[in-house]
Amino acid sequence: MDNLLSIVTFLPLLAAVILGLFLRGGDEAADRNAKWLSLIATSATFLISLFILFQFDPSNTGFQMVEEAEWLLGLQYKMGVDGISVLFVMLTTFMMPLVILASWEVTTRVKEYMIAFLVLETLMLGVFMALDLVLFYLFFEAGLIPMFLIIGIWGGANRIYASFKFFLYTFLGSVLMLVAMVAMFADAGTTDIEALMNHQFASESFSILGVQIIGGLQTILFLAFFASFAVKMPMWPVHTWLPDAHVQAPTAGSVVLAAILLKMGGYGFLRFSLPMFPVGSDVMAPLVFWLSAIAIVYTSLVALVQEDMKKLIAYSSVAHMGFVTMGIFAANQQGIDGAIFQMLSHGFISAALFLCVGVIYDRMHTREIDAYGGLVNRMPAYALIFMLFTMANVGLPGTSGFIGEFLTLVGIFQVNTWIAAVAATGVILSAGYALWLYRRVVMGDLIKESLKTITDMTRREKAIFAPLVVMTIWMGVYPAPILDRIGPSVAALVQTYDTALAEAAAANQFAETTE
Repeated sequence: MDNLLSIVTFLPLLAAVILGLFLRGGDEAADRNAKWLSLIATSATFLISLFILFQFDPSNTGFQMVEEAEWLLGLQYKMGVDGISVLFVMLTTFMMPLVILASWEVTTRVKEYMIAFLVLETLMLGVFMALDLVLFYLFFEAGLIPMFLIIGIWGGANRIYASFKFFLYTFLGSVLMLVAMVAMFADAGTTDIEALMNHQFASESFSILGVQIIGGLQTILFLAFFASFAVKMPMWPVHTWLPDAHVQAPTAGSVVLAAILLKMGGYGFLRFSLPMFPVGSDVMAPLVFWLSAIAIVYTSLVALVQEDMKKLIAYSSVAHMGFVTMGIFAANQQGIDGAIFQMLSHGFISAALFLCVGVIYDRMHTREIDAYGGLVNRMPAYALIFMLFTMANVGLPGTSGFIGEFLTLVGIFQVNTWIAAVAATGVILSAGYALWLYRRVVMGDLIKESLKTITDMTRREKAIFAPLVVMTIWMGVYPAPILDRIGPSVAALVQTYDTALAEAAAANQFAETTE
C-alpha cells in the first residue's frame, strides 16, 4: 500500500476535520455521534497501522516504507519507520481507541474534546515517523497545543495552573532544541534526519570563557536536545510539571500523557542524541546516570507520602522513566533493548493504573486514598484488575514490567555497578508505595458508608482493560517478538555509536601526537 505511513498519520486529523465541519455539537445525539465517529476513526487507524507491522522487515536496520515529497520552501516531507520507531507507532494507535472508550462519560463540549484527541493522535504519530528535522519539530511542538487544551478545559479545579506549567516547561526546553537544529543545518547543510545520522559533527574540545568544553560542538548540541527531551520524559529535577498535569487532567488525558507523550523524550534520545552526538552522549552519560538514579530513589520516596492516587502514580512514572534514561545511555544492547521495552511496557501499565483511578473517581468523585478502603468486598473484578497492574508496576516476573527493568539493570551493570546498585533499590521502594496504595484502597473491611453502594466495573470498563491485561501478560511471558523487532536496529545503533567513539578517540590521539 503506497503512502501507508501518511494514511495512518493523517486519518485521525481527517476525522477531526469532519467532526469540526459537519457535526453540530451540544445535544445528546450529536455528542453520541462525535464519540462513535472518534472511536471508528481511531480503531480504523489501528487496523491500518497493523499493515505497517506486517510489512516491516526486522532484519533491515535502515528506515522502511519511506515517503518523500517536496513540501515548503524547499523543505522535505519525509516519513519512515525503523525497528526503534515502529513499535511506538503501534503503541499510539493501540492506545487511542481505548482512550476514546475511556472518555464515554464526558458530557461537556464533547465534540471539541474528541477533536482535541484526534488531532493529538496525528501529531504523536508524526513525531515517531518524521525523518526531517523541521517536520519532527513541528509535530513535536504542536502536540503541546491539544494537550494544553485538554488539561485546561476538561481538567480539575486547578487546571489552568497545571496546563500553563505543562506548556511552559515543555515549550521552553524545546526552544534550545530549535537553536540546535539551526546549528545542525548550518553545519551539515541538510535537515534530513537519515543524512544527519551519518554526518560527523565536530567533537574537538575547545574553551569558552576559560571553561573547557570536552566533546566540542557535539556536547553543546547534545545539551540543547537534552534540555527538551529531559523535560518531556520527564527527568529529575525538571519533572515537577508532571504530577500537577496528571492530577488536573481528565482520566483520558492522563492515559495519553503517561502512555505516549512521555515516550517522546526517550525516543528523541534514541533518534538524535546517541546516533548524531555520540561523543557528547559519552561525555554527559555519567551526569545522566546519576540524575536517573536520583530520580528512581527520590521520586519513589516522594510517592510513598502522597495522599492523592494520581499523584502517587505520576511520581511512579518519573521513577520508571529513570530506568529508561539509564538504559539508553548505557549504550549497549541490553540497556537500550530494556529501555525501549520498558517504555512500551510502561505505556500499558501506567495507562491501566490511571484508568483504575478513573473507575472509582467516576463513582466517588475523589482521588484521596483515605476516602477508600475495603473495595474488594463490593468490586471483586476491579480488585483483581488493580492487583494485576499494581504487580506489573512493581516489576513482578511474568509481567512486562519485569523484563524492561531487568534488562536496563543488566545494561547499566556492565557500565557502572554503583548506579546499578542505587537503581536496584528503586525496585524495593516501588513495591513499598504500590502495595501500600493497593492495601489502603482495596483491602480491609468496608467501613465507610459512602462505599457500601459502590458498583463493580461495567462491561465497557472491562472491555477497556482486557487488551491492556493481554499485552501486559503476553509481553511479560513471551517478550521475544518485541525484542526480535527492535534488536537488529538497536545492534546497528550500538555499533555506530561505538565506532564513532573509537574514531573520535583515535583522531584526538593523533592530534595530541602531532602537536
